[in-house]
Amino acid sequence: MAISVHAAAARPSQNPAAYRYFATGMSVGTNRRRPERELALALRLSHTIDGMAAARSIHHVGVAVDDLDGAIDTYARLFGATLEHRERVEEQGVEAASIRVGESRVELLGALGEDTPVGRFLAKRGPGMHHVAYEVDDIRAALADLAGAGAELIDETPRRGMFGLEVAFVHPESVGGVLSEVVSVG
Repeated sequence: MAISVHAAAARPSQNPAAYRYFATGMSVGTNRRRPERELALALRLSHTIDGMAAARSIHHVGVAVDDLDGAIDTYARLFGATLEHRERVEEQGVEAASIRVGESRVELLGALGEDTPVGRFLAKRGPGMHHVAYEVDDIRAALADLAGAGAELIDETPRRGMFGLEVAFVHPESVGGVLSEVVSVG
């Protein structure tokens, strides 16, 4: 039986059962070959690394911009991006546009004022990458795992984010200087 599921063969510590299957062709704890559909199910359910909740995917990359309308036009013209959703959140001082580039998503962030998180970011660093958002199945479990691993959480409990997501941020000092966000569909 030929199987080409590359995600499972990453590293043994990430998915020992899948690694053993690819290395030996045998199921863990048995001496029989595992059917392809059982392997696919195991991979879908296996979003843990050493018992910790792992991100399913990168949900989006956040980019701070000076001119939201101009940025939307630029991404559409240069990359064929399409506007997925646009939302203004007064209490967070931001207007955001979620755009799709193929199967990927970019979140363009425009500040509603200078004394807002994005406004301060723009004043200090100028336009550019603001954060990376990781999608998780269970945001509360992910936050507990992150805190247990020593990450400094900006949000210890999830809050309502834009576009109906539950979100929480991780301090950049914990992630190599990159502001990180965990998100789940609430």
